[in-house]
Amino acid sequence: MSAPGKTKFQIDLRRHLREHYVNENLTHLICEIAEASKYIIHSIRTGDLGVAGTSNLYGEDQLALDVLSDRILRKRLDHSRVVANIMSEEADQIIPISPDCNGKYSVAFDPLDGSSLVDVNLAVGTIVSIFEGCDLLQPGRNQVAAMYILYGPRTTLVYSVGKGVHEFGMNTLMEYTLLRENITIGPQANLYAPGGLRNLYTPGVEAYVRTLEERGVKLRYSGGFVPDINQVLLKGKGIFFYPHLKDQPKGKLRLLFELSPMAYLIEQAGGAASDGCRRILDIQPTEIHERSPVFIGCKEDVAMAEEFICKHDLQRDSAE
Repeated sequence: MSAPGKTKFQIDLRRHLREHYVNENLTHLICEIAEASKYIIHSIRTGDLGVAGTSNLYGEDQLALDVLSDRILRKRLDHSRVVANIMSEEADQIIPISPDCNGKYSVAFDPLDGSSLVDVNLAVGTIVSIFEGCDLLQPGRNQVAAMYILYGPRTTLVYSVGKGVHEFGMNTLMEYTLLRENITIGPQANLYAPGGLRNLYTPGVEAYVRTLEERGVKLRYSGGFVPDINQVLLKGKGIFFYPHLKDQPKGKLRLLFELSPMAYLIEQAGGAASDGCRRILDIQPTEIHERSPVFIGCKEDVAMAEEFICKHDLQRDSAE
């Protein structure tokens, strides 16, 4: 609890972690990531918006901001002295930091998710997943912490260590102070954020979308995963999905860098996350850049998605 006379707006990130009895090494790691975000937001505001002259493992041109954000986070994690392994969405393999796993953590991150939106001045973000020890190829339920940082009109940080979901805002001194504690999500959505081309939706997904629309659920989609999840979380009544498509049965988003950490946060807020058949946090990854469909947000609407997919898509697949 905060001290007498103190308001929640005066509680900084480190103090909040200590008040929730988060161990010293994990507190240090989360605060190091928060520090790295200060350099990333400076780079977004002032940096080169062009391509870096390199490509990632998907053959896509890397933006200069992607490369710089990745470098900033890697350096901060490397020097934290509490990290065993790191895995970046921009890399093709796990990067060892320390052979000693005792008391240390392994971190998977997307340094600048949605970076292609920066040149049109839309919100982007950093996503981070933290596991204890050396093993990164674990189901998301084994995470000890997850967080994202949203670089929008305001810079905000949302984190959970399994004790609720909490939002912090960067003040004029570039310090993160508490905005909202114990954020919760209601059972049913009044907005939805859909990814993928609709003409490539399977029958189950198309029927699901029509049902949402008939109920009056409004379309609210920015094209950025972090701002869309932030909208679902803070509005408390939303659903995001990037489903399996006719030409992409595994969807687009990556399990370790994007879906597991966001599923952890959404579940901590009372929501749900599914690939259409099973809980995202129960999926055992078999490779670093594994992809998965996702339906994430209000529990009742995630459950409804599973019902439509089982009824329309799985039965159709088995019949074929």
